[in-house]
Amino acid sequence: MSKWINLLWLSFLTAILGETVFFALIDPKLLYLFGEPVYWSPMVVYSVGFFMFWSLTALTAGLVAWLQKPGAEVNREPARRAHPAPDKEHLKSA
Repeated sequence: MSKWINLLWLSFLTAILGETVFFALIDPKLLYLFGEPVYWSPMVVYSVGFFMFWSLTALTAGLVAWLQKPGAEVNREPARRAHPAPDKEHLKSA
């Protein structure tokens, strides 16, 4: 559980950075959505933008954590390769 809280916290900080850079370069009054100008107030645009950045960075962090193997499992793999399972022919002859 604490791993997921850490991921959400880090994605929160990353979303802050992403939104800061994005809206430092782009004026919210000049945004278009599906070809139409956005008539929302700048505060709404900043809020929606922040939650979009946060959800994307949280999704990325979550996928990385989900696809990552635990260290114990990674460290066991060389031992499995060093001692391969005996083949069936070898067992029949014994």
